[in-house]
Amino acid sequence: VQLQASGGGLVQAGGSLRLSCATSARSFSSYDIGWFRQAPGKERRFVTALDRSSSGNTIYAGSVEGRFTISGDNDRNTVFLQMNDLRPEDSAVYSCAAIAATKWRWVKFSEKYDYWGLGTLVTVSS
Repeated sequence: VQLQASGGGLVQAGGSLRLSCATSARSFSSYDIGWFRQAPGKERRFVTALDRSSSGNTIYAGSVEGRFTISGDNDRNTVFLQMNDLRPEDSAVYSCAAIAATKWRWVKFSEKYDYWGLGTLVTVSS
């Protein structure tokens, strides 16, 4: 499974960005997708995850709930992260990762993921 995150950039506080995570078509349906972020000098933190099964369950970190929305486009094998009301503390490198669907209960734990893509930088100015 190959993943590629894109859509990062510089935005003012209160603004919006939409990140994309493009995945390879093969076996995509067998994996759930999570987003993590890592700010300079800090640990990588869980942001959100999408259950790609028919349930479509989602889970969010408390710090982004109500502002960020994860969604998937099956036809394009792409997962999106819509980020609204951005704050300077949201600045980080955002990475998407794939985790086998059988491990949904572990989606908040980066070490449980099977594949990672290169990140995309989000900078929010105050």
